[in-house]
Amino acid sequence: MGPPKPKASLSNADVEDLITLFKTIGLAQSKAAEAAKNAKSAAILKELIEKHNLTAKGLDEKQGTLTAALAVQGSKLEQGQRSYALDAILDERLKSTDQVSAAVKYLDSHPLPVDQTEFDRECGVGYSITPEELYAKVTEYVSSSAVSAWNNLGSAIGSLKGTSELRWANPLELKATVERAFVEKLGPKEAAKGKAKEAKKDAPSKPGTQAAAPISEASTSSVFEQGFLGSLHKVGENPQIREDLRQAHLAFTKGKVHTRFPPEPNGYLHIGHSRAIFVNFGYAAHHGGRCYLRYDDTNPEKEEARYFESILEMVRWLGYEPWKITYSSDNFQRLYELAVELIKRDKGYVCNCTPEQIKANRGGETRGPRIACAHRTRPISESLAEFEKMKNGEYKPAQAVLRMKQDLEDGNPQMWDVIAYRVLESPHHKTGAHWKIYPTYDFTHCLCDSFENITHSLCTTEFVASRQSYEWLCDAVEVYKPRQSEYGRLNIEGTVMSKRKILALVNEGYVTGWDDPRLYTLIALRRRGIPPGAIISFVSGLGVSTAGSNIQEARFDQSVRSYLESSAPRLLMVVSPLKVTIENMPDGEVVWVEKPLHPKVPELGTSRIPFAKHIYIDKEDFRTVDSKDYFRLAPNKTVGLFQGPHPITCTSVKTDSATGEVTELICRLEDGKDGKAPAKPKAFIQWVAEIPEVGSPVRVDEMRIFHRLFKSDNPSAAQPDFRADINSSSLEVVKGAMVEVGFWDLAKKAYEHAKGESMERTEKAKKSTGDGERVGDGTPVATSEQLVGKECVRFQGLRVAYFALDKDARVACLDEIPDAKPGRRANDFIVLNRIVSLKEDSGKSA
Repeated sequence: MGPPKPKASLSNADVEDLITLFKTIGLAQSKAAEAAKNAKSAAILKELIEKHNLTAKGLDEKQGTLTAALAVQGSKLEQGQRSYALDAILDERLKSTDQVSAAVKYLDSHPLPVDQTEFDRECGVGYSITPEELYAKVTEYVSSSAVSAWNNLGSAIGSLKGTSELRWANPLELKATVERAFVEKLGPKEAAKGKAKEAKKDAPSKPGTQAAAPISEASTSSVFEQGFLGSLHKVGENPQIREDLRQAHLAFTKGKVHTRFPPEPNGYLHIGHSRAIFVNFGYAAHHGGRCYLRYDDTNPEKEEARYFESILEMVRWLGYEPWKITYSSDNFQRLYELAVELIKRDKGYVCNCTPEQIKANRGGETRGPRIACAHRTRPISESLAEFEKMKNGEYKPAQAVLRMKQDLEDGNPQMWDVIAYRVLESPHHKTGAHWKIYPTYDFTHCLCDSFENITHSLCTTEFVASRQSYEWLCDAVEVYKPRQSEYGRLNIEGTVMSKRKILALVNEGYVTGWDDPRLYTLIALRRRGIPPGAIISFVSGLGVSTAGSNIQEARFDQSVRSYLESSAPRLLMVVSPLKVTIENMPDGEVVWVEKPLHPKVPELGTSRIPFAKHIYIDKEDFRTVDSKDYFRLAPNKTVGLFQGPHPITCTSVKTDSATGEVTELICRLEDGKDGKAPAKPKAFIQWVAEIPEVGSPVRVDEMRIFHRLFKSDNPSAAQPDFRADINSSSLEVVKGAMVEVGFWDLAKKAYEHAKGESMERTEKAKKSTGDGERVGDGTPVATSEQLVGKECVRFQGLRVAYFALDKDARVACLDEIPDAKPGRRANDFIVLNRIVSLKEDSGKSA
């Protein structure tokens, strides 16, 4: 039995019924509407739902999406074959659209009954590979292939991904492992680039330039050459209602890509926006084009200056510079004139219905039959007069709106006479009280894209339904029509990104602010210490497709961890100090040890640390009772000091008489001066020396460790609401940790380097955008301060975790003249944030 035969065409009622049905398997409204568009695949999906009673099985959105994908891709399969693939989705053997595609391909060439073992192997079911196994396979390939330069990276990743052994490996982990192997074989990329880097110094800035580790150009460029982005149209290929519109567009763009990042300035950007920034700025840069930062400032009731400033700051922090900074409000007069033109063409009318009436006439909550508004047929002259009254402030909000006269019989709700203009009484940040009417997103967005000659209007898939009205409006007023293309959203599990919910967390004291490092706003991730390049590397590694990315927090952390592995300098660190006195070392004697800041990245330099009679080790590195499987320090046992001059042996222990707690160790330095050859230690432990005269150790006033803010992967599903899912132990504050004295030089150099780089970038940005001409008119402008914060001081506490300075820290030497001696000042207060652990933190699920 083949696929069901759909009706030749579906009525609006049929489409609405399908959308309602498809939503029962977890599909969002936009995805359900998209699934209902194609009659053939919609009929298959309907059959799958009804035959297998999927409505009653409580599918989540991911399973619903995979089922919809099966309906589209498996149209040629027999009913039994589709049922087999569906069962694999329901029992979670198939977890991605890539696996569904492989399943369809396999079933298409293998009749029933299915060899399950072979099916699972071909579709990556149950695939697992340890980091060690992945590293072994990658290094074997790199060492045996003709890898000779960093420009071989993209092809190496592609070749490895094409092997049967690594086809189903996590793409992000594969990329990170290949880059690690390249570093080990070829050295750091920056060192290998040599003269090539000098030749490119005037090229557009690359993302993540503030971070120590460069992002692989090969890996990011492949995103723009393959898949969704690689299949986009060429400049000028998008169809136009008139040929002269195309020619004028090409004359302006000169064939170059023009994109835009158009955020609403009504909140702080979050991790999901990083993909939009990467896609829009990155796609334009890859093709030698231009990208606008356009503020969609059409709702003065929700816009604040701090959001405008933060948006520009985050775009620049991620490594991008807008070609121009524009505002939808720059076009208010032009938009108004086109609204008048729309009415004159009888494609717009003023509606005086209440919001409740408008909603009911549009089919209500169930999207039922539409009823034409009583004002839809009012004369053009009357609508023009009414629109003028709206403009002059003669109507209060909700008393009158301008609606587009579209097609109420269309299956797309975005064609049901959507609102174009409404009355608002709030003053606008740029235009003051001049305007009483403001255009909606549906009216503004496509026209501003047109005004700016956008070649590729790239947005997320929740705007799929809007594409039809986008194109309808451009054609209705006969202006250049950009092409809208939609890609999947990026979401992180285990957190919330709704502005309303984050505001509740802030106002109710669950977090300290929008930049609380437990959140996934970009300002919070920056404060936590995550390098901007790590975020771009993460987004690039995920790729860009029409499918959404719902990523576990652990995967994001692993991406950051991999990035820092080859870029963060390493310092000795003791979290829970235990004093050690070395009995055979004279008072006042100091031995200076020079150690590399990274064993595999010599370009990071070295630090010089002291060793003396009194040192501290970590309490976890000592036990009073020894055992065969324990290799660290214990009474009468010898252990190595990591990068120290000699091993030590514990000879006696001091304890608190009241509690029995160990307070001090007496040890002997095994320096060979007694004529005995010291035993070779089986382990090496952390240490820092106590020499106040040289500022050692650096005492950390607060070390903040951030665990998951929520207990589950889906806080929004908690009852009665997301607050019930909050982890009350998400913040851990440790006091008394110690870091080697090399911290001061590292902090000073990192901060000075960041300031110098930011000033250079900012000067270049101002010259290219003309920012200096707009100072004083309320427009956010590029400043060097936007790119420099205490979080640029990052390091790995050796064998502990990765850390960064928090904004609460007071470190006076950072703000002193460049040649001021690094070191602690009287009022300093050292606060470190844990960026990420050295391995997956089991405590996050606590």
